[in-house]
Amino acid sequence: MRSGPLLVVLFLSIFANLLALTGPLYMMQVYDRVLGSRSVETLIALTLIMLFLYAMMGVFDVCRAYIMSRIAAQFQTSFDRRVFRATLNKTKLVGADSYYDAARAPSDIESVQRLISSNAFLALFDLPWTPIFIIGIYLFHPWLGYLSAGGMLFLIAVTLLNQMISRNVLMESQKSQRLAQMKMDNVIENADLVRGLGMGTNIFSRWLADRSMALNAQVRSASVTQLFATTSKVLRMALQSSILGLGAYLALRQEITPGVMIAASIITTRAMAPVDLIIGQWPSVQQGLVSWSNIKELLTQMPEPAPRTELPRPKGTVEVSGLVVRPPGDNRVSLQGVSFKIPNGRTLGVIGPSGAGKSTLIRALAGIWPIMGGHIRIDGATIDQYDPDTFGALIGYLPQNVELFDGTIGENIARMADNPRDEDIIAAAKAAAAHEMIIRLPKGYDTPLGADKAQLSGGQIQRIGLARALYGDPVVLMLDEPNSNLDQTGITALNHAVRGVKARGGSVIVVAHRPSAIREAEFLLYIENGRQVSFGKSEDVLRRFVSNHEGITRSMKSAPTAAAPTPQPPAAAKDTGS
Repeated sequence: MRSGPLLVVLFLSIFANLLALTGPLYMMQVYDRVLGSRSVETLIALTLIMLFLYAMMGVFDVCRAYIMSRIAAQFQTSFDRRVFRATLNKTKLVGADSYYDAARAPSDIESVQRLISSNAFLALFDLPWTPIFIIGIYLFHPWLGYLSAGGMLFLIAVTLLNQMISRNVLMESQKSQRLAQMKMDNVIENADLVRGLGMGTNIFSRWLADRSMALNAQVRSASVTQLFATTSKVLRMALQSSILGLGAYLALRQEITPGVMIAASIITTRAMAPVDLIIGQWPSVQQGLVSWSNIKELLTQMPEPAPRTELPRPKGTVEVSGLVVRPPGDNRVSLQGVSFKIPNGRTLGVIGPSGAGKSTLIRALAGIWPIMGGHIRIDGATIDQYDPDTFGALIGYLPQNVELFDGTIGENIARMADNPRDEDIIAAAKAAAAHEMIIRLPKGYDTPLGADKAQLSGGQIQRIGLARALYGDPVVLMLDEPNSNLDQTGITALNHAVRGVKARGGSVIVVAHRPSAIREAEFLLYIENGRQVSFGKSEDVLRRFVSNHEGITRSMKSAPTAAAPTPQPPAAAKDTGS
């Protein structure tokens, strides 16, 4: 945020606060001069001057508000990218239960933006004038100065106490509301499942308990805020009346004039205006302060990465040594001791029982989950030497559960790029054998996806996800259970896509249970209980660890079938997390 506009606001605030003295000075002149001299001409002249000065004060206030709104917009623009990237990086390091801490960052920016553009923030520029006004009241009479100063200090103390007490209550309220909203979002996303299994009443009971907790926290927060707002209001009104009463007493003793009595009361009101405004808008002030604290914490935890030297495009040789991975938010290591190397132009199949750590491996290779030990190298360079966006463009990743974003099919295949080339989108779809399927849809590649839009089958979604993974000719293609929703045509298309990547010199890593998915694999990695058991040529690994390896080998060499037998280890293994 540049300091120039803030200096302009500070400069305008000087004149706005000086012009705020128009009212008390006008009142003094009317009481002490006009009423005594009974001069209509003087009254008219003073009134015209007063109206002009008030008009100028209004102009300055409007200019201040306009500049602050622009500063607030600039703040949001300058922080949006940093916070977005920090949010993505934090979700890589925290567990699912803590995702809402990162997901709240965009709303935190908006809260700070609203605070900066609010009148409460402008009051900070008026606050330094409060002691100046009190000094002016003191010059009228020391007793008036002491009373106004004491009352002002008491109001500030109430404000600080409000900050200390209401902060924790407000944070608890926000957390409860976000958790309740997240659970509702999850219910909406799985509405068909909730209806189909008759879970509506049960889910409602759980959601209602969360809503009640959030509502109770919100009521406590509102009660605390209202208590302090009412207290400050009573104190402010009492102080104004006390100043007027003390002024009347001093006027009776002929130590001040009636005009000074009125002026002192008005100036006291003006001196209290910034504090009064901040207290009156305290909920939004507190919200902005908490949000700013959250943003600072997020950016401290996830600082902007240093610029990386742009490496040449790799060929696709993947080397893993001593890999240790722990899922985000979990204290348990789910994968360790994994080492292998596959040259470019080859395919690695990753097999093993359910929960062995296969999906954990593929997430680590794709840079989605951080590694605790060991190295992952592409053509000799560790993956952290690449900018995350650059590395993401070099690989193709297809997760078990494919999620498509709000946009068209073409935009999803192009990974939501701003100006993708149509030929690249179509090439990726053809590589995934999804082109014919897409053009049969009413709007083809322009078919919108998202809520209340095109409803696709699981197989169609997986084919589009495969096309997205193939977009941009990745040097390493990583597939996690890619044939879970595919029919015979889809499986054939999958193997065709794998052969295409290998033909271009890229490497492929496939996590699979069905033999049809590892048909193209020259190498196999067998994982059990989170540990590497064997790595080598496919036939050797199958012969050693899979009892029906001959049937599986035949199915890998022949055309794949949807009913092909699933490789099973000789003994059951404990589920250690996929």
